[in-house]
Amino acid sequence: MPSFVNKMVLRELTSSLKESDSMVIVSLGGLTVAESEAFRNSLAEGGVRLHMVRNSLAKLALKDCGVEVPEDVFKGNVAIACGPPEHAIHAAKVVKDSDARKEGKVDFRAGLLEGEVLDAKKALDLAQIPDKDTLRAMILGVLSAPARTLVGVINAPTGALVRVLQAHVDASGGDGGSE
Repeated sequence: MPSFVNKMVLRELTSSLKESDSMVIVSLGGLTVAESEAFRNSLAEGGVRLHMVRNSLAKLALKDCGVEVPEDVFKGNVAIACGPPEHAIHAAKVVKDSDARKEGKVDFRAGLLEGEVLDAKKALDLAQIPDKDTLRAMILGVLSAPARTLVGVINAPTGALVRVLQAHVDASGGDGGSE
């Protein structure tokens, strides 16, 4: 019976990993039920599902997907959050900002971003990447900057002329120079 269950879990995890091109692997140790639920709920807000399976099954699933991670990644309780790059980035942000990480109960072990295996430090760096909406706003700002500059250059001579005329009006006593 256990081998049948293991095969089912392995099949599901392998399928999930094959559909994903990014993941974050974290260590989990000493979480209370409430902390675990809060952690999972934070991940779920971004559409991320956390896979907690035996390390041997995780190694087999990753090997089936052609992903080679260092052996020391799978020591202790380990969980995998996988999906498209946005999910891995969201998971990294949740892990980085979690109270459990500050208490030493959750930490980065490794990651994968579009086929490149990341060590723990680089997995942590995923949390620094802005989300899609922020990136879009940044790109829009870069694209609109030349147009704003052009408008400023075009309006500069007109504005300068108006200021000179106003200075002339003010210098002539404010009556507009009409006699």
